[in-house]
Amino acid sequence: MNERTNCVIVGGGPAGMVAGLLLARAGIEVTVLEKHKDFLRDFRGDTVHPSTLTLLDELGLGEKFHSLPHSEIDFAGFPAEDGTMMRLADFTRLKVPHPYIAMVPQWDFLDLLADAGAKEPTFTLRQSTEMTGLIRENGRVAGVRYSDGDGKTGELRADLVIAADGRWSSARREAGLVPKEYGTPFDAWWFRISRKDGELEGRLTPRMQDRRFAVPLPRQGYFQVAYLGPKGDDLRAKGIEWFQDNVAAVLPELADRVHELETIDDIKFLDVKLNLLPKWHLDGLLCIGDAAHAMSPVGGVGINLAVQDAVATATLLAGPLRRGRPTEADLAKVRKRRLAPTLLVQGLQRMLHKNIMEPVMAGERNGPPAPMVKLFSRFPVLSYVPARLLGLGLRPEHAPAFARRPMEPAGG
Repeated sequence: MNERTNCVIVGGGPAGMVAGLLLARAGIEVTVLEKHKDFLRDFRGDTVHPSTLTLLDELGLGEKFHSLPHSEIDFAGFPAEDGTMMRLADFTRLKVPHPYIAMVPQWDFLDLLADAGAKEPTFTLRQSTEMTGLIRENGRVAGVRYSDGDGKTGELRADLVIAADGRWSSARREAGLVPKEYGTPFDAWWFRISRKDGELEGRLTPRMQDRRFAVPLPRQGYFQVAYLGPKGDDLRAKGIEWFQDNVAAVLPELADRVHELETIDDIKFLDVKLNLLPKWHLDGLLCIGDAAHAMSPVGGVGINLAVQDAVATATLLAGPLRRGRPTEADLAKVRKRRLAPTLLVQGLQRMLHKNIMEPVMAGERNGPPAPMVKLFSRFPVLSYVPARLLGLGLRPEHAPAFARRPMEPAGG
């Protein structure tokens, strides 16, 4: 079956759903293809930063978002070896409506965006539908081939294909675009463990002890924990008892709960990548979010950079899409606008990898460098800078006028 739309978006994650919603509010006929049947999956990135919270207000979705079950993180820091707390990023210093990171299940966030999109007559979300290839005509990308959950295949032609299908992007691979890889010293092993009321409320505090590194993220009723291990070292192969013992050692307050990790299948693996596409587009195709630049989990900023890519995409390309096919010059404007913010955050992540994660896992120390601790302790105002970079970015993107709506009540 052959079909047509103005814009097809491959991937129904945060970047794809935000881009689809905004373009639909501009009157663009847009179709989002999501290969899964729903959003109920084990996401690891559930951090929604101040920049995205402001955007949701502008879209009229802020009250609905804040009615979702969530927890809030006011600051991120590192316990120093002398027992003090070094506040690396204090989000309460930001002069914004929501000076914190909201921890919310990503499926709830995506359902919120899907519900908002469903109200737009030009928005279509097709779940259980996977892109199987790109259509090329006259030297440009002209759409996608797809297969749905019933095994039916078809072709969907479009003036623009947006690849928003993550760090393992099949659309990017089909296009022959290859990112530049930056080395990372660790992989992450994710698991959940129960949380008592008030534990680590409002804070994100990585723990370090004798080559061990763990980051407990406070959620409602549980911790979502990232245990970092040296790159390429399969920690699950060491067995569940080894894992329990090491979690108890680095997070002693959770030692009475490590038995909740019953089998090694309770531990989920993330191959940590940090990369960047030299070129984000071909004629007829644009990569955004993780498809254009995979981020380290440090700072939990990946979702929010992807959302800002999506806003910039809609802002810059709504006009060209109304007129027909965006040119390559139109598509190049997205990368030009978003490159500096991306490089700056990736630079901060690489600095933290080199100066904190790598020395800890090498057994050289159990905390940040002493000069860093002393500097941030003496000048607490410095915690504004990482908060600004992680929470808002170098260039926060705001909803264009065509996408703004009055605030919808939480129960509406």
